[in-house]
Amino acid sequence: MTTIATETGIRPDLAFIAHWVREGSHVLDVGCGDGAMLRFLESDKRCTGYGIEIADDKLLESTRRGIAVIQHDMEQGLDLFGDNSFDTVLCLSSLQMMQHVEKLLRDIVRVGSEAIVSFPNFAYWPHRVALLKGRMPVSRSLPYQWYDTPNVRCATIYDFQELAEECGLEVLECVALAEGKPVNFLPNLRGSLAVFRLRKKGGAVSA
Repeated sequence: MTTIATETGIRPDLAFIAHWVREGSHVLDVGCGDGAMLRFLESDKRCTGYGIEIADDKLLESTRRGIAVIQHDMEQGLDLFGDNSFDTVLCLSSLQMMQHVEKLLRDIVRVGSEAIVSFPNFAYWPHRVALLKGRMPVSRSLPYQWYDTPNVRCATIYDFQELAEECGLEVLECVALAEGKPVNFLPNLRGSLAVFRLRKKGGAVSA
């Protein structure tokens, strides 16, 4: 993940996601990057928890922020945690970088009562325009060229909804964001970032 801290706090999209996390929650941030999101939740919402990160430089940044971070390859799964070990598991702009998306998604909802997942929406209208021109999309949410991107999966809001259903998950909330703000009209066309709040079917809804 890219750095999320700014001079005034965290990016607007991260601030929106943070409001879905209950105060005092025990949180696992999968692919925590520099740890700024988890640090924000700890300081502003009295949350506790851990981050998972594989990159050495991001691991060091998280440690400097005082985050409890574990160096671990997410492709290897989350077997180091038991079922329902956390109130909320975050996987923010990381899932599309995984080879085995379905396996990791099932693991995320296994270890957490709820999960919040975000990813770049490939159906965002500038991406469609780029494809019509015969080019791979490059945008703020997809800032890489085709030859150096860490993203190995591309998905739309509709694609992820289908995957969640196939995995036996309940979508509690789904929001498309543009510039960190919710998009209500034609979200799959006008939203650059998809954000899903999920749980295993049959679980209790958090307040």
